[in-house]
Amino acid sequence: MAANILDGKKIAQEVREEIKREVEELKSKGVHPGLAVILVGDDPASQVYVRNKHKACGDVGIYSEVHRLPKETTQEELLELIHKLNNDDKIHGILVQLPVPDHIDEKAVIDAISLDKDVDGFHPANVGNLVIGDECFYPCTPHGCMVLLDKAGIDPKGKKAVVVGRSNIVGKPVAMMLLARHATVTICHSRTQNLAEETRQADILVAAVGRPEMITGDMIKEGAVVIDVGINRLDDGRLVGDVHFESAAEKASWITPVPGGVGPMTITMLLKNTVEAARRKC
Repeated sequence: MAANILDGKKIAQEVREEIKREVEELKSKGVHPGLAVILVGDDPASQVYVRNKHKACGDVGIYSEVHRLPKETTQEELLELIHKLNNDDKIHGILVQLPVPDHIDEKAVIDAISLDKDVDGFHPANVGNLVIGDECFYPCTPHGCMVLLDKAGIDPKGKKAVVVGRSNIVGKPVAMMLLARHATVTICHSRTQNLAEETRQADILVAAVGRPEMITGDMIKEGAVVIDVGINRLDDGRLVGDVHFESAAEKASWITPVPGGVGPMTITMLLKNTVEAARRKC
């Protein structure tokens, strides 16, 4: 079997065209969606992510402002800025680029963001609403995974889903989202015994463990849908996922490439959440 490719770049562009139309509709009603991104310190990867987010906002017509703070910024100064943005009517979404410097309490930062501006979906109340099925902002990467499934016409209902990874950013929320769509969900992790036995049962396999090419073709059920969230740089400079693409593609019916799979969807879902936050103000 040669797997179909879940092309995240193509799907992300389609969704962004939809977002662009939604932004224009909101502008016609006097609401201009706005996103504020805060970057503390000079981490090179974070700088790239923030630059990409700012550009993506411009591409779809979202107002964007970036607050670049020195790494010496105190927690009190950062919280003061968040409080100011919470009360800024032209800002509908607030994102603090993680990680923050060690002297800043990440949880305190996330908790400080207004619930209705938490477009990253990390606030404990948003997480709780996700678990109980109430309205919330979905975390961007898991949301992107679900949109990829939807765009390919893959319905999780009644299927066996296995999530490898239990992070608060991807593993746990994507498991909850699959469960809400009536999949039977198993979460695996570093202490799971006989991991391959679990993954071979998956109709939908989500790999989000952060270990390069950990999931190989012999661990995948024939015809499974494989969503590879991982992105890892090898010593030779290549970017690979948590799944060994070549061997997995021989077994899967659908598979995401790395790069070009889940990655492009993450920022796209951030844009979508920002537009939704603005719509709620109408």
